[in-house]
Amino acid sequence: MSLTAETVATTVYEGQKPGTSGLRKKVKVFIQPNYTENFVQCILDANGAALKGSTLVVGGDGRYYCKEAAELIIRMCAANGVSKLLVGQNGILSTPAVSSLIRHHKALGGIVLTASHNPGGPENDFGIKFNCENGGPAPDAFTNKIYQLSTAIKEYKTIKSLPVDITKVGTTTHTVNNQPFVVEVIDSVANYVNHMKEIFDFAKLKDYVSGTSSGKPLKMRIDSLNGVTGSYVREIFLNCLGASEQSVVHTTPLPDFGGLHPDPNLTYAKDLVDAVANGDYDIGAAFDGDGDRNMIIGHKAFFVTPSDSLAVIAHYLECMPYFQKNGIQGFARSMPTASTVDLVGKKLGKEVFEVPTGWKYFGNLMDAGRLCLCGEESFGTGSNHIREKDGIWAVLAWLSIMQHTGKGIEDILKNHWAIYGRNYFTRYDYEECELDPCNDMMATMEKTITDAAFVGKEFSSGGKSYKVKVADNFSYTDPVDKSVSTKQGLRIVFEDGSRIVMRLSGTGSSGATVRLYIDSYEKDNVLGQASEMLKPLIDIALEISQLPKFTGRNAPTVIT
Repeated sequence: MSLTAETVATTVYEGQKPGTSGLRKKVKVFIQPNYTENFVQCILDANGAALKGSTLVVGGDGRYYCKEAAELIIRMCAANGVSKLLVGQNGILSTPAVSSLIRHHKALGGIVLTASHNPGGPENDFGIKFNCENGGPAPDAFTNKIYQLSTAIKEYKTIKSLPVDITKVGTTTHTVNNQPFVVEVIDSVANYVNHMKEIFDFAKLKDYVSGTSSGKPLKMRIDSLNGVTGSYVREIFLNCLGASEQSVVHTTPLPDFGGLHPDPNLTYAKDLVDAVANGDYDIGAAFDGDGDRNMIIGHKAFFVTPSDSLAVIAHYLECMPYFQKNGIQGFARSMPTASTVDLVGKKLGKEVFEVPTGWKYFGNLMDAGRLCLCGEESFGTGSNHIREKDGIWAVLAWLSIMQHTGKGIEDILKNHWAIYGRNYFTRYDYEECELDPCNDMMATMEKTITDAAFVGKEFSSGGKSYKVKVADNFSYTDPVDKSVSTKQGLRIVFEDGSRIVMRLSGTGSSGATVRLYIDSYEKDNVLGQASEMLKPLIDIALEISQLPKFTGRNAPTVIT
């Protein structure tokens, strides 16, 4: 029997404008009548004629409302002419796994159900984003189209009677409007694990991790923070690499992340930091809710900044089979990220790109063959194997480097600083601030720093002086398609290379998050305490921005 699509009348919800990585709101917003349906219909309509007969991937991080949203999307895709869906079992797929599946199956794209590192549960956050056919987040032109459609939507299509069961792996074929519609529920882990085996030497890593030849197993603590990576971690680190059960924690994806905040930083992954600081571990690692971010710490919780992590991986890329086979192209970082990788690129004779925050800006460079490794200071690192940042990939890269060098994480970093110097770096996050005063602060600061008299001005604090070389609101012209992105963050660059950057984040679900970034380069004094080395510049940043005055905050919510 052929099922028939039905059209349901709806009305516009204001504010369905995708941010840096899709639409993120509280669960209670998404579960309003037709709210999710409206946004999904706009995603489907934004694909235009390409949607008919297409294949899409659907999955998410397992947070509250994920399974229900996946089932809703299946029914709507059936009604809108999609031919095939690849759906993670129980709606579970990490964001890197979605990107890999899109590319492997040459799908039109994927609908990803995640609010990434934001808290989960019925009182917290949910999110939906669309990844396009290269596997990466939809570009600005596409998300702008989604938003435009959302301001005028009058109806959506669905098939309420379509039977949906995503709890079991298998393929179901339905007839919809006299056309076949296939739903393939897939093992959430298998494709991604096979992909990692193509990139890294798993036999060599297994020997290293399990201690088969040395008799000394690597002591690891890998923390999934009850997010989506749990199943991937168990398959890769336990089953494939031979680590012990005690090496992994919080590996059951939970709708509320078990009360944990799935953001892998020194504040929210405190349990991991404390365990490694007080134990005898060689490496600690944590991932966020959807598996694209990572934090790396060494023995006694020696912290690796994401900026340093990117640079170290860049230096050692040739020890990984994927890069031995495919070569090394350019490197890239988001503008707020410390310029550590720039020094590696210069030494290796590779292009280095500085792009706005948001992984979508790396995609064009990768597709054009000009970029093979990139990262953001917000704990995101990845390569051109997919078009998303990839937390587990980053940990496997670090294990490869440790195996290759025979050194621990702290020694690897100190050796790197001895070669390149050190970028001391910190980020202050002021979360859930009132939006209007934050907008006033940014406008006031922009007016101050773009005044012609600001360049050349000297600021002093703590016995150090800094002279302004460049000050602007960062804009970016894509070298491939020549598209222009403006107002990407306020930055002040001093003559010694030190920088102050300030942005309002686009990844929160309510209020405003102010992010203040401080980056200071030292060629020789590389073993100082970051907090001491950066304090003068932090004080200057607070003076210029008047942040305490505008936000009413005397301290950040999170320091990384």
